[in-house]
Amino acid sequence: MLVTTEPTTAQPFLRQIIQPFLRDRLMHLLLLAAIALSILSPHPLTEYKNWVDWHTIATLAGMLLLTTGIEASGYLEHLGRLIINRLRQERVLAVFLVAASTVLSTVLTNDIALFIVVPLTVGLSGIRGLPVGRLVIFEALAVNAGSLLTPIGNPQNILLWQRSHLSFAEFTWQMAPLALAVFAVLLLATWFCFPKQTIHAELNDDPAAYHVGLLRTCGMLYIAFLMTVELGYPGWGLAGVGLAVLLSCRGIIAKVDWSLIVVFILMFIDIRLLSQQHFIQGWIESVPHFSRLELFLAGLLGSQVISNVPATILLVQHSVDYKVIAYAVNAGGFGLAIGSLANIIALRMAPERRLWLRFHLYSFPFLLLSALIAWGLLR
Repeated sequence: MLVTTEPTTAQPFLRQIIQPFLRDRLMHLLLLAAIALSILSPHPLTEYKNWVDWHTIATLAGMLLLTTGIEASGYLEHLGRLIINRLRQERVLAVFLVAASTVLSTVLTNDIALFIVVPLTVGLSGIRGLPVGRLVIFEALAVNAGSLLTPIGNPQNILLWQRSHLSFAEFTWQMAPLALAVFAVLLLATWFCFPKQTIHAELNDDPAAYHVGLLRTCGMLYIAFLMTVELGYPGWGLAGVGLAVLLSCRGIIAKVDWSLIVVFILMFIDIRLLSQQHFIQGWIESVPHFSRLELFLAGLLGSQVISNVPATILLVQHSVDYKVIAYAVNAGGFGLAIGSLANIIALRMAPERRLWLRFHLYSFPFLLLSALIAWGLLR
């Protein structure tokens, strides 16, 4: 069955692909940083491609393509609307949205989970007294908690999975104690932060707006792609997925935010160039000699300064204690909004402009608690 979700002409199709590159400020900033660092530490351009972990990029590209297709099917939003319309209590609604965000982020990555759940939440703005902003904050916390469980939950885990050569199950088992502990704390906080107030939600649902065929196609390709990654052939898996998408549902190609792939390529390049600067070289050279606590603190605090993905890229170049790094950078996704790109995505999608300050009132306690839990589990 062919699933057609494509634009009607080539021009809109190309415009859809180009637009994310024009408005992605993070990509522009990283590109300017690469240019500036290249001037300070010049290298032949041919060397740059050797600094990128292409297995990680291929895995991320395949995941992004297929999860975008699952999101574009609209079916998960349809199920969400059906469930929300049957909930009659604010606390139960909050627990459902937090749990849904957590579960979706384990298999669809944290940003895709937000693209599904946050619009549903914003659609509830008409309910008097419902704290939509607080719900979005807890959904951001939830995707950070859920995505740390699996190797495909977030970009830093994809990189660590590729570097550690663990199987999907081994990586998940390694992260399970931290994920379960943080999720339990999150559910407890959700229970106390949202009252038992009665609500009545009525989200409009159009059955014609979702496509079961697209969901089925992308779901089967998703499983096949993960199998190729598990076997160590993400490049071939991406090629196979790309061909299948072109033949069956090529419209989703235009819906993918391809600038995100460029962002991660630039992160590899920027981190490599930055590590060669004299003002940081001494610290970089000491990373292989860090104790486990020093490495943990480097990942945790580094995530607060440069975000957890760049912190991961920096540390895996100089340390093979991947479990410590994984626990540190995933815990570091809490705290400052910059700690995880998912935080920024959630806050930008929220309707309230002053939500950033309130976000930190919740996220910093979670940073402290998750850091203590993570280090306690590592000892």
